[in-house]
Amino acid sequence: MATVLSSCACSSVARAPSVDNVSRRSHPAALTIRASARSSLEQDSEPRAARPVGGARLPAHLAALTAAALLLASSPCPVLAEDAGPAFKQYFGTAASASSYGGYGGNANKRDTAEYVYDVPDGWKERLISKVEKGTNGTDSEFFNPRRKSEKVYVTFLSGFRRLAARDSVLGNLALSDVNLQDIIASAESIESFDRKDPSGQLYYDFEIDSPVAHSLISVTCAKNKLYAHFVNAPSNDWSKDAPMLRHIHQSFTTVGDTPLEAAF
Repeated sequence: MATVLSSCACSSVARAPSVDNVSRRSHPAALTIRASARSSLEQDSEPRAARPVGGARLPAHLAALTAAALLLASSPCPVLAEDAGPAFKQYFGTAASASSYGGYGGNANKRDTAEYVYDVPDGWKERLISKVEKGTNGTDSEFFNPRRKSEKVYVTFLSGFRRLAARDSVLGNLALSDVNLQDIIASAESIESFDRKDPSGQLYYDFEIDSPVAHSLISVTCAKNKLYAHFVNAPSNDWSKDAPMLRHIHQSFTTVGDTPLEAAF
């Protein structure tokens, strides 16, 4: 019996793992944990600048941003509305006689009875013409810039002219009934004149006068047994600011023929 117990005890002792064996088996795992911890500490101790942010996707992200920036830089800047210049409306003049003129801007429907047309910048104001003024110097219409009131456009007409006289004499004849034009011509530093014809073959005389009093652009033509004169005036210091707009007004003037009109002012 003692032998059996002794054998069992020995057997039990033999099956029980020794402390040294346990330590040896767990040692590799412990080394692994320590190594992992050391690796983490070493990574945390690296300078942050040396570690890429976002992993392998960073270069592609930067490339996309760079491409977008280059695309925006190469695209033309949007043009502001005011850089495109002022908008214009067409004005239809009736060249009504003083006897039939009511002094309220002419007929109610100018489009149907228009004899001439020109462009007026948005915002310009119309000055109503009196019967006396129409009867004395033939002024038919006038608009002015409310910000710079000396900038203006106006039209005069005289009946009984079938064709234009010599170009050299026309300007002087116009000045007979226009005191301001007399002053501009008298102080002029230069006067240029040109002939031109519209697509229908109608003849126009164009004048450009540079004077300390004002810069003046004038178009003169004959149609329907009348002589029409279109004036665009601006003080010399304002001319340089608004020259493109003023030239547009000057070039837009034409008498009305058989071409259909689009819209009334």
